[in-house]
Amino acid sequence: QLQLMESGGGLVQPGGSLRLSCTASDFTLDYYAIAWFRQTPGKEREGVSYIGRFDGTRNYADSVKGRFTISRDSAKNTVYLQMNALKPEDGGHYYCAAGFLPPDKTTAEMTDDDMSYWGKGTLVTVSS
Repeated sequence: QLQLMESGGGLVQPGGSLRLSCTASDFTLDYYAIAWFRQTPGKEREGVSYIGRFDGTRNYADSVKGRFTISRDSAKNTVYLQMNALKPEDGGHYYCAAGFLPPDKTTAEMTDDDMSYWGKGTLVTVSS
């Protein structure tokens, strides 16, 4: 089973920044749309952002637009999620996932079923 690996989570104060990384050792991320999902206790996992295949379309949840940026580094086989101006409600377990998304699909419309491979998640805590 191919797997992704997330890193970069941690504890940060409100207003601070974190950069999450998603990489894979067994396959090339460029061939897939890569998405970030977030899950908090008692809530369903929700899409945060995705980047289309070969550094294509970028899409963001309304709650993170203007604060989060998703990008690829093909040479490092890594996708990043730069998170700025963090709020307590941004906290949760962040998962990256790889799949094939239609180019007109929004982050809000993404579901777990759209993605084929997942990481185990990294925890982000935003608190003073």
